[in-house]
Amino acid sequence: MHVDFTTKQDKITDYAVVLTIVTDGTHTVRLYDGAHGFNELHRYSSTAGKQPGEAFHHGTLGEGMRWAIQRMESGYEEMIEAWRERT
Repeated sequence: MHVDFTTKQDKITDYAVVLTIVTDGTHTVRLYDGAHGFNELHRYSSTAGKQPGEAFHHGTLGEGMRWAIQRMESGYEEMIEAWRERT
């Protein structure tokens, strides 16, 4: 898991929480971000790559980032398995 974020006056203005897996290279499994000004989730497929984004949390970007970190910490195994199965 990799976390990157920017702040302005103690508020998160953008972030990315990325889960990657190393197999025959490094592959992105899941991405939570605030690039469009709201909390967005992108699932990835081992064969089709990045899937369309969907809103996942209606709070602030900071709240969404913290939620994404917790979710990834507790559910990364399921996320990796879904990545392997998703076409």
